[in-house]
Amino acid sequence: MAGRHWLDPLARRLLEATGQLPPLPPPLSPPQPGVAGTGAAGMGAEEAVERELLALKLALNPALRFRDGAEVRQAAALGWSLEVNLAEAGDWLRLPGCPPELVDRLIRLQGEGQQWSGPGDLAAGLQVSSAQVGIWRPVLRFRRRGQPRSAPLPPPLAINQASERLLQERLGLGPERCRWLLQERARQPFRDLADLQHRLEISPEQVERWIGRFRYDAAPGPVLPPAPGRAR
Repeated sequence: MAGRHWLDPLARRLLEATGQLPPLPPPLSPPQPGVAGTGAAGMGAEEAVERELLALKLALNPALRFRDGAEVRQAAALGWSLEVNLAEAGDWLRLPGCPPELVDRLIRLQGEGQQWSGPGDLAAGLQVSSAQVGIWRPVLRFRRRGQPRSAPLPPPLAINQASERLLQERLGLGPERCRWLLQERARQPFRDLADLQHRLEISPEQVERWIGRFRYDAAPGPVLPPAPGRAR
């Protein structure tokens, strides 16, 4: 009789998670009743394996982004949490179904003094479904913010009014990209971060760096200095 393979399931899953082994193909048919690994005990073992896998991934990459609700639940079991009224953009981006444009809205609301008291309040404020917030719920904590951040973000730049000089200084835009932005803005004011990304073909990495940095007031054109002789 052939001996048991040296690689037990947990070891194989760990090696797959780190890219050292290709994943096994899915089984051709579901396991039959009575086979080891099924039932409540089998499910508990499977959850333990998934939790260990996620712990390993987090050890290798502390900024890991969770793929789905299952990983969010496993992260909660490992002690990871997100303080809704204190978390920064990078923390929110780790949650599944939380794209940069949604995080941008959240950070801007925080800057206006908004605080959330519970899941329903958060869903209404962000204009997302309660089901989506439910996916995040295992890691969400709703402690109220008492003091301002120790390192507050700079005031948001009015993207639809800022002068070319301000755009270059604050955003680090080169002359060509800045002219492109001004042309697009003259055609139609930018609505939000997603609109800005689409029309300027900005990379996802750049978009994430711009989260919370703009206001999107509708009036186009640069802000002009006061005319000579007028009261300031």
